[in-house]
Amino acid sequence: MNSRPVARLDSMSKKNGAGGPRDRGRAQSLVVPGQDLGESEGQEAGHGVIVMEGRLRATKNGRIRNQGSTVSIEPLHTRYIPRPGDLAIGYIEGCTNNIWFVELGAPFNAILPMSLGPGKVEFGGTRSVMDVGEAILCRVQEVEETHSSVVTMKGMGLRKIRSGVIEEIDPHLLGRLIGKGGASLKRLKEDAECRVIVADNGRMWIDGDLDGILEVRRQLDLMTVESRPIPVGGGH
Repeated sequence: MNSRPVARLDSMSKKNGAGGPRDRGRAQSLVVPGQDLGESEGQEAGHGVIVMEGRLRATKNGRIRNQGSTVSIEPLHTRYIPRPGDLAIGYIEGCTNNIWFVELGAPFNAILPMSLGPGKVEFGGTRSVMDVGEAILCRVQEVEETHSSVVTMKGMGLRKIRSGVIEEIDPHLLGRLIGKGGASLKRLKEDAECRVIVADNGRMWIDGDLDGILEVRRQLDLMTVESRPIPVGGGH
């Protein structure tokens, strides 16, 4: 997990088993490609799982997930793919006279046209409004077939981020962070007494006092550690 301050802020600081998906005590074990996941009888192979000689085998690094009779692998690392309507936190990586280039953690930078930027911008004045390295809260407006995208800052709450810190987690962990009906995120905000905005590209804006920010980071560190695989041959 990486963090990045957007305002002045002091720096804060079992081996893989093959018990199989029927072993509910290990239902969320971390696995590697080729690992035996148990007998296939009565089970369906989902994402990242194949059947070989009556056995389930993993084809990806990740965590076993059981949904009914379906066994699948949740990948440990994912790359963000923009979708129209996504809320995103990005960093300005460059600009021309009328366009900003925004890094979203996707395969390609997004484009933010001057007409979709914050407020009124004179032609040629993009850098004076938002310079390279600044963070923004934006929304994906369009996505091309090549996965390049156009973002906008026209909309309620969309803005340049001037305070707090930005944390990054793998997008596949967002569901766990937010929780059912947003319950986990609500509890995190209440415990830390911070503003916490979670974007669809795996970035979070945390704004509040130092103790609150540290509490949010502690919870994120714990979640990230729990998602890491134990190296083959490593300790228990």
